[in-house]
Amino acid sequence: MFHCFVPEAGPGIIRITGKDMHHIKNVLRMKQGEALCVSNGRDLDFYCTVIGFEDDAVLVQTDHEAGLAAELPSDIILYQGLPKADKMEFIIQKAVELGAAGIVPVAMKRSVVKLDEKKQEKKLARWQSIAESAAGQCGRVRVPEIYPVCTIAQAVENVKTDADMILVPYESAEGMQGTKKALEDVRSGMKIAVFIGPEGGFESAEIEMLKEAGAGIVSLGHRILRTETAGLAAITMLMIRLEMMAEG
Repeated sequence: MFHCFVPEAGPGIIRITGKDMHHIKNVLRMKQGEALCVSNGRDLDFYCTVIGFEDDAVLVQTDHEAGLAAELPSDIILYQGLPKADKMEFIIQKAVELGAAGIVPVAMKRSVVKLDEKKQEKKLARWQSIAESAAGQCGRVRVPEIYPVCTIAQAVENVKTDADMILVPYESAEGMQGTKKALEDVRSGMKIAVFIGPEGGFESAEIEMLKEAGAGIVSLGHRILRTETAGLAAITMLMIRLEMMAEG
């Protein structure tokens, strides 16, 4: 079922405009009576029926609404060390599919990519568009936010007061006991920050900074994972833990 986001969506008639209108009319060629889903991007899905077309809009009638069943009961925020090339696009797409509530690009000591203000604005717009598309594809109610690029110091200061748990997958972590304990400590309603280093990994000073902020240094196994794999592996572990807890 086609799924799109309209911030002002509510019970009754919803007008769908812009690129989603074009996709419905010209790509999917939907007709009156066909079903689709519209989210308000915050807390509700509306299951709708197409009732008409205007030059600049598709008109749909809401049939019934649903809540946050597709959302995880805790917010996972991925603090991703800036990677090279288009890896960030892949990371954002897959992190959204796995349930991340937000992604923060972080400039770290070993990050090769340096974004000036002009490039950052274009990248953020592109990254947010990818997040919205991924959220629609996998049936999310919320569109995760892609935050502006920050430094590792800024990120650490943020999580000191804004996170209930800080996890740092690190290749030098010893054994899986720290990972096991961290997963056992996960609770519904938590805000969980996951820090991932760039291609060159974390500097030791960055790890110390995170430890001082209360981070748990954890292992993802005996293999060294690429930066575009490590965050997704960590989110997957948390997702499974949270989903299993939610089902009792």
